[in-house]
Amino acid sequence: MAAWTADELDRIGRATELAVASRRADGSLSPYVTIWTVRCGDDVYIRSAYGPGNGWYRRAKDRQAGHVRAGGVERDVRFAAAADDAHPAIDAAYHEKYDSYGPGIVGAVVGPLAASVTLRVVPADTES
Repeated sequence: MAAWTADELDRIGRATELAVASRRADGSLSPYVTIWTVRCGDDVYIRSAYGPGNGWYRRAKDRQAGHVRAGGVERDVRFAAAADDAHPAIDAAYHEKYDSYGPGIVGAVVGPLAASVTLRVVPADTES
């Protein structure tokens, strides 16, 4: 079972955007959607800036499997819930990485509402 490598974590962490696609029941991938992502320690997180109704988020949460691309890294992944105590660090990582885009934009991916639409991105060949 392989987790993220240090190099993958560094490259994803430095990438401004991540492309995410969920895996359909037939094994094919839905279209990629470009979103923001953060690294916290040895974990990678994504959040829906437009709440639980956002299509990519609904598909990822329901299907729990997909593929991501960022910083030259491509990996089959699973989408898992983030631990409740992880959200302050995730908020801080979003602020650190994206505050230069302005509070109106970053505000969509931090705080209690954003915490409720957070997914941990886990390599598919790793246990949660």
